[in-house]
Amino acid sequence: MSRISRRGLLAGTAATAGLLAAPTIARAQATAIRWGEMLAPTHPQVQMIDRIAAEVREKTSGRIAIQNFPNGQLGSGRDMMEAVSAGALQITTDGAGALAALLPALSVIEAPYLWRDAAHMAKAATAPQFLRMNNDLVARRNMRLAAITYYGKRHLTTGSKAVRTPADMVGFKLRVPPVDVFRAMAEAWGAQATPVNFNELYLALNQGAVDGQENPLPTIQSGKFFEVQRFLVLTEHIITPRLVIVNEAFWRGMGNADRDILQTAIANGAKWQDEELLGQEAGLVATLRTAGMTVIEPDIKLFRDPVLARVPAQFAERWGRDTFEALRAL
Repeated sequence: MSRISRRGLLAGTAATAGLLAAPTIARAQATAIRWGEMLAPTHPQVQMIDRIAAEVREKTSGRIAIQNFPNGQLGSGRDMMEAVSAGALQITTDGAGALAALLPALSVIEAPYLWRDAAHMAKAATAPQFLRMNNDLVARRNMRLAAITYYGKRHLTTGSKAVRTPADMVGFKLRVPPVDVFRAMAEAWGAQATPVNFNELYLALNQGAVDGQENPLPTIQSGKFFEVQRFLVLTEHIITPRLVIVNEAFWRGMGNADRDILQTAIANGAKWQDEELLGQEAGLVATLRTAGMTVIEPDIKLFRDPVLARVPAQFAERWGRDTFEALRAL
C-alpha cells in the first residue's frame, strides 16, 4: 500500500494546484488521487475505497489512480478534513458530527434518535435542508459532499460495569468523538463525556482512561474493542452517516468524463458498502457474544427520552429551527 507523510500531504497542495492548472495534454498522464481514512483496512468503508479505485482504474485505463491511506496515516480526521479544504488531499471520509467543526449545521444529520433506519437516513441526500448545507460547504470551505454512506447503528460498550439504564451511567467516563452533539447526548444520560481520537481509543479503553465507548457493531468488531470491553449494550442511539468529502477545486478541475466516472464509482462503492455493513450488522451481535462480550438489550425508550428532551432544543439555533423535526418526518 502506498504511504505518505503528513509533511508530504501538505506539500502536495502546490503540486495538486499545478496539476489542475496544467493543459489537458499534460493531464492525460496518470493522475493520483489521495483518499485518507481513519478506519482500519478490514472495515467495509476502507474496502469501499479499494473497490472505487479498481472501477476508476479500469474505466480510465489506468489514467487515474486512487491511493488509499487508512488507519489515520495522514493524521486525525480533523487534519484530513482541513487538508481537503486546502487542496492538499483530494478526498476523505468522516462523520457529519466531525465535519460540523467546519460547517456546524451539518451535525444535525448525525443527531441522536433522528433516523428510523438506513433507508430513512438515505432520504437526507435529496432533502432540501441537506442540499442547502452542501452548497454552504462548497461556498465556505471549498469542499463538497459526494455521497452519504451508512456507518451503522451506534451502541454502547462498557468495561467492568453493566449498564442497563441511564442511571447506571452517572459519573461513567464515556468516550465520545470530539463532537459537541455527542457530548450533549452523553451528558443527557448523566455520563462524563470524554473525547478521545479514534486511533487512540483502543489504548484508552485498555488502560482504563475511559470506562466505555459507543460505535456501530462493525467498528467495534474491526477495532477489536471486544478484547478490552466486557459488555455490549444495544442502545441504537444514533444511526450514523459517513460522508465522502471531496475538494471542490479538484472536483471542478477534472474533465467532465472523468468526473462522471469517479462520481459513478463512488455511488457504486457506497451502495456496496451500505449493503455490506447492513449484512455484517445482522450477525455481529452473535459474533461479539462468541468473542466473550455479555450482550444487554435495554429498554431503548429509557435512553431516548432524556436525549430528545434536551439535545434538539440545545442545538436548534445551529441546525435551524424545525430542521431536526423536518428530517425526522421524511
